[in-house]
Amino acid sequence: MKYLIAGLGNMGADYDHTRHNVGFEVVDELARIFEVRWEHEHLGDVAEFRYKGRIFILLKPSTYMNRSGKAVRYWMQKKNVPKENVLVILDDLNLPFGKQRLRPKGSDGGHNGLKDIDLALGSGDYARLRLGIGSEFSKGRQVNYVLGAWTEEEKKALPDILKYAADTVKSFGTAGLENTMNQFNKK
Repeated sequence: MKYLIAGLGNMGADYDHTRHNVGFEVVDELARIFEVRWEHEHLGDVAEFRYKGRIFILLKPSTYMNRSGKAVRYWMQKKNVPKENVLVILDDLNLPFGKQRLRPKGSDGGHNGLKDIDLALGSGDYARLRLGIGSEFSKGRQVNYVLGAWTEEEKKALPDILKYAADTVKSFGTAGLENTMNQFNKK
């Protein structure tokens, strides 16, 4: 069985280690754990590993956040991955920092990456793992906050958060969506 794990973010040094790129950081963590290298391919960076008889295809779209759907659709088709085996990982302002929520489907919640994926796939019925980045910004400063770097305190907590998210992804592919939601949405 194949699984497409799409971490959302923006390519380029200006966006590295920003809250908006936490999806990239999760798939980077998986690539590190499984000691696989990223290859620059059409519409994104791709890495692949096997775990418990499953193939996990990691994707970091190079299309920028607002055009993520094109890359997700392309790699689903290229690798012949059904929609039920797709997991999109993204930042979420509506969740406290460090909290995550796995869902089988849902609305875009105002997230431009999800909006584009919904358009490209024709619906929002694919799994998504939302990682809370908090909402500690003053009125009118949302963009600066989302595109801002992690604070020193957040950086200290991030390795545990990324490991937990990586464990969630592994469970998604091996234990299934429902079991994974029951186990990993509790924290």
